Amino acid sequence: MTGSIVSPELRTRVRELAVPIARGFGRLGLTPNHLTLIGFGIAIVAAWAAASQAWLAAGVLVLVGGVFDLFDGALARATGQVNRFGAFMDSVFDRWGEGVVYVGIAWGFASAGMVDGAVVAAAAMTSAFMVSYARAKSENLGFAPGTGMANVGVAPREVRIVLLTIGLVLAGLFGGVEPACDAGFGGCAPFWERRGDGSFSLGMFLGLITILATITTIQRILHVRAQAREG
Repeated sequence: MTGSIVSPELRTRVRELAVPIARGFGRLGLTPNHLTLIGFGIAIVAAWAAASQAWLAAGVLVLVGGVFDLFDGALARATGQVNRFGAFMDSVFDRWGEGVVYVGIAWGFASAGMVDGAVVAAAAMTSAFMVSYARAKSENLGFAPGTGMANVGVAPREVRIVLLTIGLVLAGLFGGVEPACDAGFGGCAPFWERRGDGSFSLGMFLGLITILATITTIQRILHVRAQAREG
């Protein structure tokens, strides 16, 4: 039992929907690697928006970047350009882009004087990276060949993108992240005590990503252990 809410069948259907759009990019002269780099550029802009505390824009860009990530692989498969270097580029820039966004969020929290928010953003980034590392290392060692490990765990990349998008959008809709500080009344209130505030929404979703990604890493460790015992 993988515990994943994103089934292989759902992944296949979504990839099929991306093919016509990907072919359109191909007709414009773009290659899969071009699309990979464009997706990374979207992540950088999303990170800049978050660092600038433009939370709603950051949320929209994270979602756009997540959708755009479908097109490089779809174009490669549709045009017969699948190769190991392209797969390497896709994986590296996906992880890099995800990390950059979390850095932007941490910067946005820090700029507002909310160290606790910056810390939870760093925790979410670390947990997300462990999910990816567990997959990469297991496949490198011969466990869960192909894309098998992608189907293990409650919070693969698709789920994390959705949760992060919701957190960022709610932060924007609820007025952003502003420090609630008063030196005469005990200093700044942590984000988890600020109901209805943008920092509460974003902080809670970052915390949820941290927890679910940690669970996912543990699920992948147990999955590899089971395979090792079978071998």
